[in-house]
Amino acid sequence: METPSPDSPSATLTSQPSLVKAAPLTLTGRLGHLGPGFILSAAIVGSGELIATTALGAKAGFTTFWVILVSCFVKVALQVEFGKNAIYTGRTTMQTLNRLPGRRLGRAHWSIWLWLSLQGFKLLQVGGIVGGVALVLHIAFPAVSAGLWAVASALVTSLLIYRGHYGWVEKGSLVMIIAFTGLILVSLFLLQTTPYAITGSQLAEGLTFSLPPETVGVALGAFGITGVGGDEIMYYNYWCVEKGYAAYTGPNDGTPAWAERARGWIRVMTLDALVSMAIYTIVTAAFYLLGASLLRQQGEIPEGFAMVETLSRLFTVTLGPGAKVIFLIGAFFVLYSTLFTATASWARIFGDAFGQLGWVRYETGPDRSRVLAVLAWAFPAVWCLLYLFIQLPVLMILLGGAATSVLLLLVAGVAIDFRYRQLPQTLIPARGYDLWFWASVASILGVSVYGVWQIVK
Repeated sequence: METPSPDSPSATLTSQPSLVKAAPLTLTGRLGHLGPGFILSAAIVGSGELIATTALGAKAGFTTFWVILVSCFVKVALQVEFGKNAIYTGRTTMQTLNRLPGRRLGRAHWSIWLWLSLQGFKLLQVGGIVGGVALVLHIAFPAVSAGLWAVASALVTSLLIYRGHYGWVEKGSLVMIIAFTGLILVSLFLLQTTPYAITGSQLAEGLTFSLPPETVGVALGAFGITGVGGDEIMYYNYWCVEKGYAAYTGPNDGTPAWAERARGWIRVMTLDALVSMAIYTIVTAAFYLLGASLLRQQGEIPEGFAMVETLSRLFTVTLGPGAKVIFLIGAFFVLYSTLFTATASWARIFGDAFGQLGWVRYETGPDRSRVLAVLAWAFPAVWCLLYLFIQLPVLMILLGGAATSVLLLLVAGVAIDFRYRQLPQTLIPARGYDLWFWASVASILGVSVYGVWQIVK
C-alpha cells in the first residue's frame, strides 16, 4: 500500500496527485487501511483503565458497568468529526485551529494559546505515567530502583520514536494492543476459576441502566476517565493525515468524484474509529470487572499505583505466582503504550503548534523531521525529571486530568465549528449521525462542567 512519506509536511499531503485513489468498497479492503485508531487505542488505555476504572469497579460494584460501555461509545462522534476534517481539508489540528474565526494573539488563534496554557498540567500527567511504568518494572525487578527504571523508560522511548516514522508508531502500538488485550483477558478468564468468578446475574445487574443515588459521583467519574478524551481527539488528525486518508482523497476541487472519494475514505476512517473503540472498551470493561469482583469482595480499594501491587498480590494469592507475572506484564504494556504514543503525539502536536506560533520552522519535510526528533528526546526527559523530583505520580495524573476537563470544552466547540461551518455540503451526514454527534457533545460538556466544578468547589 502506498503511504505518504512521514517526512512530508502534512499541509501539502493532499496536493500530491499520484496518491489520489478511491477508497476500498469491501469490508476486507477497508480493514486493510486501518491504523490511526490503533495508535489512539494504545494512548487511551493507560493509568485511567489500570487504576481509576478498577477502583471505580471496586467502589460501585457491578451496578454502574453500563456507564463504562456507554461512555466508551458515545464520545467517539467527536473523534470522527476531527478525522473527517483532516480528510476534507488535509490540515492537522493546530493548522485548523489557527484558521478558526475569532481573536488572535500575535500569529496564533486564542484557542492555541488556551491549549498551550493547559499543557503544563499535562506535562505532570505524563510524568506520572513515566512513574507508573517505573513502579511496575520495580515491582517485577525490585533490585533496580524505580528512579533508574524511569530513566531507562524515557531513554528507550526516545530512541524508539525520534525518527518519527508513522509506520513504526502504528506497528508498535498494534503489538502493545495485542499484548495488553490478550493478557488482561487471560487475567479475567483465570479469575473465573476462583471463588471470585463473575456470574451471569452480576453482569445482568450491570446492564440494567440503573443508577442508585450513592453511585452518581462514581458514575460521572467513570464517564470522564473512560473512552476517548480531548487529547486523543486532537491527536487523531495527525494520524489520519499521516496514514494517507487526506492524500488519497485529494484537494477539494468541487467535483462529484472528489465528494465520492471523500465519503469513501470517511467510511474507512469511521470504521477505524469504531474498531479502536471496540478495543479500548473491551480492555476498560475487563479492568472494571476485575475491580468489581476481586477487589470489592476483598473489601480493598487502594489508591493510585498501590492498585498495581494490590491486584498483583491478590492474583498471586488466588492463582499462584504465574498469574502475577501475567498481570504485571499486562500492566506494563497498558502503561508503556501510553508513554510510547504520547511521545509520538506530543512531538507532532507541539511541533505543529510551535510552527503556528512562529517559534520554529515547520513548513518543509526536513524542518518537520528535525523538530519531531528534538521533541521526541525532549519530552520524555522532561517527564522523567518531573517524576524524579516530584515523585507523586497519582497527584500528577490527577492534575493533568483536571486540565483535560477544560480541554474537552475546547474540543467540543471546535467540533461544532467543523460540523456546521467547515463541512462541505456534499458531505452532510444522515440525521442519525447528528444525533450521535450531539449526544457526544452533550456528554462531554456535562463531564467537563462537572470536572471543573469539582476543582473549584
